[in-house]
Amino acid sequence: MLSRALRALAPRTTAHAHCDIPCGVYDPAQARIEAESCYKIIQKYQDSKDELFRARCIHVKEERAELTKHHIDVMWHDYFKPEHVEKFPDLHEVCWKASKQAS
Repeated sequence: MLSRALRALAPRTTAHAHCDIPCGVYDPAQARIEAESCYKIIQKYQDSKDELFRARCIHVKEERAELTKHHIDVMWHDYFKPEHVEKFPDLHEVCWKASKQAS
């Protein structure tokens, strides 16, 4: 009974696409801007003695770091194709390290 229900819910057509929407919309600048804001927030955190301000810095920095990871992951998973990896053999390692750094 369960297997029949699963078959009924299974997709009838398989779609193949290399990205969510047409190419040209992925921009590494988004990740760079968020990452740079993390570094600036860290500096402001270190320069301040105000504990409330420092707590807000941590909160905002964590939000920006998540956005950094999001933008890296979108490019890594949705944009890059095998020809990108051929041209830049260390692409996976670079994306992985960048995501780890943002963590």
